[in-house]
Amino acid sequence: MARRSKVAVIRVRPDHILEDIDRLHDLAGVEQALDKGSPTILKDNISWHFPFPGANTTPWQLEGTARSLRARGYDELVCVQNKTVVTDAFKGEDLNGYVPIFKKYDIPVRYNFKPEEMSWSMYRPKAKMRVLDTIYPEGISIPDAFHGANIVHLPTVKCHIYTTTTGAMKNAFGGLLNTKRHYTHSWIHETLVDLLAIQKEIHAGLFAVMDGTTAGDGPGPRTMRPVIKDVMLASDDQVAIDAVAASMMGFDPLTIPYMAIADEVGLGNAKHENIEIVGDPALADQRWGFSVGDNGASMIGDVMWFGPLKRFQKLFFHTPLVNLFVMGSEAYHDYYRWPLRDRKIFEQWRESTEWGQLFSHYQSHGTLASPDEAAKTA
Repeated sequence: MARRSKVAVIRVRPDHILEDIDRLHDLAGVEQALDKGSPTILKDNISWHFPFPGANTTPWQLEGTARSLRARGYDELVCVQNKTVVTDAFKGEDLNGYVPIFKKYDIPVRYNFKPEEMSWSMYRPKAKMRVLDTIYPEGISIPDAFHGANIVHLPTVKCHIYTTTTGAMKNAFGGLLNTKRHYTHSWIHETLVDLLAIQKEIHAGLFAVMDGTTAGDGPGPRTMRPVIKDVMLASDDQVAIDAVAASMMGFDPLTIPYMAIADEVGLGNAKHENIEIVGDPALADQRWGFSVGDNGASMIGDVMWFGPLKRFQKLFFHTPLVNLFVMGSEAYHDYYRWPLRDRKIFEQWRESTEWGQLFSHYQSHGTLASPDEAAKTA
């Protein structure tokens, strides 16, 4: 019988969010999950450099996690950033309010795409790989700094056009794989399972803190319908936290391949009966009725990665032709969606919701903690 996993789910409020996150860490057993003698990587999630609600790690999620970990004796915190074909890490950490938090809590940032800051080496997983050894026949390369470190994933509760939902397991994608990771999209579910197996081998501890203060409904992880939900989740089981979040969104976790496969091979629990909900258990029984659907960019991806043109992937994605898709995605998201549609949604959220107003506070003041309190934990 599978060992039961613990997932903490609580109601949170803007006026005491840092205290709520500290309680969340305690309920989920962060000190049992992470090794205090090891460095701890904070892996934020920047799905889009623009501050679209629900798409990215929130500033209070980052600050609350840093503050709580430091208070518990995790002294060596570092943030690791990656880039994607549609996101700029530098713009993302600036527009989403992370930079003042890094400074106030003295958290260095390392960029895994800058060779002078992070080296990569070939890794031979002990676990049998489902697809990564085939996708990367020359060898699977991962960052040297990840070996022996704790990692805390900071995803949000949202849908994803290719994986139905995205959360803790998907958050490893950008950190562990290099910029050629778009090669994996046709086998994305199996890829996420392989990455979780690798994480369990290389990290001293695994933990995830998931923000559902504003959740993302629709064709995520960028172009979504933001919905206020006032919840956050945490767990040391990456499969279980994704399964609980998926259930709350209205999806059956066992119909989502990456969760079902991970459960089947023993990397975590996706079955309801094997997950203990702590905190506010009634919240985990909510079903929000989210759906995914398509947008302009995803319809092209469906044809290229999963449709009739899949067999031509090496031509499109392993040659300079890939730059056409990069430019097309950038044009769609940054020069069509943001200025003409999604910036208005962001501004309405910022002006009319409590979480949006809290975001404005971060933009104006940097952090929530007083300088004296932040100094004590830095």
